[in-house]
Amino acid sequence: MRPQNLKTKIFLDSADPEETKKVLEVLGFLDGQTTNPSLLAKLEAEKFIKNGEKLTNKEIYKRYKEIVTEISKLIPDGSVSIEVYDDKTTTAEEMFEQGKEMFSWIPNAQVKYPIIKAGLAAAEMSIKANMRVNMTLCFDEEQAATVYAATRGAKKGDVYVSPFIGRLDDIGENGMMLISNILEDFKQGDGHVEVLAASIRTMDHFLCSLAMGSDIITAPLKILSEWAEKGMPIPGKEYIYDTSKFKDIPYKGIDLNKNWSEYNYQHELTDKGIEKFDADWNSIIIREQ
Repeated sequence: MRPQNLKTKIFLDSADPEETKKVLEVLGFLDGQTTNPSLLAKLEAEKFIKNGEKLTNKEIYKRYKEIVTEISKLIPDGSVSIEVYDDKTTTAEEMFEQGKEMFSWIPNAQVKYPIIKAGLAAAEMSIKANMRVNMTLCFDEEQAATVYAATRGAKKGDVYVSPFIGRLDDIGENGMMLISNILEDFKQGDGHVEVLAASIRTMDHFLCSLAMGSDIITAPLKILSEWAEKGMPIPGKEYIYDTSKFKDIPYKGIDLNKNWSEYNYQHELTDKGIEKFDADWNSIIIREQ
């Protein structure tokens, strides 16, 4: 069961409803689930695509809807993130139209947009349309401030920003410091954006995110199962995270009161992340003529 002193929401990072069932079994609770094109591609490739065949665009959206609908029924009181397809040519209007469709699939949807110009504009439109969003591929404190500004006026719980810890570690930067910096920066705000620690690769990532007080953590089945085996410990601020391998990410203290278009929200890792999601998505889709 959920530990009484656990304030952070725990999400599963997976597109597989069978893993949802396993987490509910080992933890006894689950606050939400995040999905993305890479996770969907892995699931479809392993379970449904045979002999190198691909699905049509219509078929894969049908499968995606079926999958998140099953997940939603397993965690009806939780949040389920569904990611739009985008590439360098996708407009904000196209993202928003996708988002509206996906948001209608289930009652607890959170539409995922990337932190790029079109994605931020789509998020702004989504909030005005009373939709919930999860702004993904965050690698910089200023990107998080941009999300805050683009979604100003939203209710708490309607907006997540997802910093990717593991991918910053990959380039030798301390991804955990980004979580800490964003949490500190958001103290000056109204609390409408929740920080969702993502790209959790290790138990240290998970425990440190708990110790820092991240609003939400999304982690794969392996990490959540390991946490359960350890008795679901919740470390305090005394938790020591080994940073010897990484460069610090300095705290900037970004002003949250500007228009979102005034911030520098571009980041190379965001662009690379979109390219990877596009490649994974296209690996299972054959475009209809």
